Amino acid sequence: MNNSVLDKDYKYFIENMPAFYKKYGHRFLVIKNQGVLGDYDTFKSALDATLTTEKLGTFLVQECFKDKKQAVNHFQGNVAISKRKAA
Repeated sequence: MNNSVLDKDYKYFIENMPAFYKKYGHRFLVIKNQGVLGDYDTFKSALDATLTTEKLGTFLVQECFKDKKQAVNHFQGNVAISKRKAA
C-alpha cells in the first residue's frame, strides 16, 4: 500500500470527523480503505487489536475530536497517527 492510499484515508477521516465524533465520541478510530474498522479507548488498544488482522502500515489510527482543529499533526510511517497540539 502506498502513501497516497493512506493520504486518502486521512482526508476521509478529517472530512468525516464531525460525524465520527457524533457516532463514536472521543475514541481512537482505525481507518482503512476509507472506512472505520473499529473504535477503541486508547491508541495502544487500537493498534494491538488491529495488528491481529491487518498488516502494519496499511491503516491509520486516528484520535477523534469534536473539533477538527484539535487534530493537527499527521505522522506517516508504518502507522500514521494524529496527535493533539500541545497547548
